Amino acid sequence: MAVVKFPSLVVLYCMVAVVVLVVSVPNAAAQADSLTCGKVQGSLLSCLGYLRRGGPVSAPCCNGVRSLNGLARTTPDRQVACRCLQKAAVSFSGINPAFAQSLPSKCNVYVPYKISPSTDCSRVK
Repeated sequence: MAVVKFPSLVVLYCMVAVVVLVVSVPNAAAQADSLTCGKVQGSLLSCLGYLRRGGPVSAPCCNGVRSLNGLARTTPDRQVACRCLQKAAVSFSGINPAFAQSLPSKCNVYVPYKISPSTDCSRVK
């Protein structure tokens, strides 16, 4: 009897190990792809001049806006981006809210919510 149970336990342990791997690998990949405030700020760093002083928007800035828009594909990502933009507006002094609000349209990028400190990011879809 003991010989029969041992192989079945080994098979059971192997199956559990496979299930753990299958479940954890996509989760780790999803976390690596998740949007962070560092990614949001990094995407828009080249826009600081425009956000503070206005004037022409540089190509690197618009590339960053497009990149950020591409990273924020899901509702949770857009909500994270919204909160990060609000934090960045406080962190980086001298940002003009009107320039921040006009930036997506200047780069021909559609953002489905108003970029403003008063935006309720939990309602962003």
